[in-house]
Amino acid sequence: MTVSRNRGRGASHGRAAASRGAALHDHTRASLHRGPSPAATLKTGPVKAASAKTGPVPGADEVLFLPLGGCSRIGMNMALYGHAGKWLIVDAGVAFMGDEAPGINALMADPRFIEERMADVVGLVVTHAHEDHIGAIHHLWPRLTCPIYATPFASHVIRERLKEKGVMRDVRLRTFEVGATFDLGPFRVESIAVTHSIPEPVSLAIRTAAGTVLHTGDWKFDPDPLVGQTADLAAFRRLGDEGVLAMLCDSTNADVDGTTGSEASARAGLMEAFAGRKGAIAVTGFASNVARMRAVAEAAAANGRKVVLAGRSLLRMEKAARSCGYLDGLPGFIGMDEASWADRRSLVMLCTGSQGEERAALSRIARDGHRELWLERGDTAIFSARAIPGNEESIGAVQNHLRARGVEVLTPADAPVHVSGHPKRDDLRLMYELVRPRFAVPVHGTMEHLEAHARLARTCGVERALVLEDGDLVRLAAEGTAVVGHVEPRRLADDGRALLQWRGSVVPEDERHLALAA
Repeated sequence: MTVSRNRGRGASHGRAAASRGAALHDHTRASLHRGPSPAATLKTGPVKAASAKTGPVPGADEVLFLPLGGCSRIGMNMALYGHAGKWLIVDAGVAFMGDEAPGINALMADPRFIEERMADVVGLVVTHAHEDHIGAIHHLWPRLTCPIYATPFASHVIRERLKEKGVMRDVRLRTFEVGATFDLGPFRVESIAVTHSIPEPVSLAIRTAAGTVLHTGDWKFDPDPLVGQTADLAAFRRLGDEGVLAMLCDSTNADVDGTTGSEASARAGLMEAFAGRKGAIAVTGFASNVARMRAVAEAAAANGRKVVLAGRSLLRMEKAARSCGYLDGLPGFIGMDEASWADRRSLVMLCTGSQGEERAALSRIARDGHRELWLERGDTAIFSARAIPGNEESIGAVQNHLRARGVEVLTPADAPVHVSGHPKRDDLRLMYELVRPRFAVPVHGTMEHLEAHARLARTCGVERALVLEDGDLVRLAAEGTAVVGHVEPRRLADDGRALLQWRGSVVPEDERHLALAA
């Protein structure tokens, strides 16, 4: 049992991978494209169409795995699986930049590699509706013309985005139920219920003639998720009994001991935090966490309060959740007009802005810039979300504004008002015990997360654990499993008005304006 780590970075990393690939498979050599230096920033002008296809053709005795995003940082997930001459895409998400790149809303994988092979793409399968898994679809659709497969909740969210862009009628969006199995070319895809911080997350068991790979997506094992199904442990055990060639698994909390808590415990924490409060209560969390939305509504009702939703993304998620039945049995949320004159002791504001986003509802309330809602001395603001690394300064600024107004601020460090949606180390051990994969490929994390996961996987009995970077091409097979090549992982940046070709960390203001004008 060994852990394989790719030690090189950038172009040198690609050359090392190419050398290994040459010794194994000639069909991967042409995939090694050298892009501009990573130090470059932005190529101005419109994004060009892909050039003629070159590179790997997946064989019938192997599954090729190529992460275009999701293995060098958290977010921007886009994975490719190749087998018997065909390709399957799993997810197409974004990564939010925050203070890393002022003026840029999000980054996404440039789909050039798979666009060149679109005739051989059998579909894009979505694991769940978080932005880091679906947020690029409406941006990339003119270039990704394959059918899209998603569960009812994710389909609703994707459909609304495509409608906003005006391209929905051109898209083949196909809905499958959680637990369904369907054939896409040489791939038989089984969706397996898991739990996460959004409704209807699924793992994907991808069966091929060369073996079965399990793409877990984002997951945890929550015995009481408040909305939707619990994880189908029996399906994972059955999969393990059948034999799994490789598991590509969530690494977000791979360096955190213990097990991840249940949404039910976050609801209990909110119930306790609401009790006895005299003024208005504002709660902020991730808008897509419908279970938390339900928990806030239930905690409010238990304390004689009504809830108003503040933020467009919350309203969009409420619409999707109600269409799928996940808010059945709850009283309706009140409107802004009613909230603006409601008794402070009976009001809960569920707000966007848990990450300190400047234009989000809570940020505007904290700076007294919201037209209908406000917080004052004696009120309480509850942050029911963790701070995403890099957002600490923005979150701290909002909290300081609130405290300056005499508002009490509660965070997960002060009260049990949040639980993660990702597995901790004991959860990972249980997944390995159920699935028993021959090979482990950690995904969805930084390099530190991936390496921690690989070390844990080795203790769980895998034959080999491979630590990848975005763009690494991996051959998964009965014989010859290895990193066999590297594709330069290009990026596109969304600045709210255009998609820009991205090569660095900061976009100079003059170049950004040139790109917008082109």
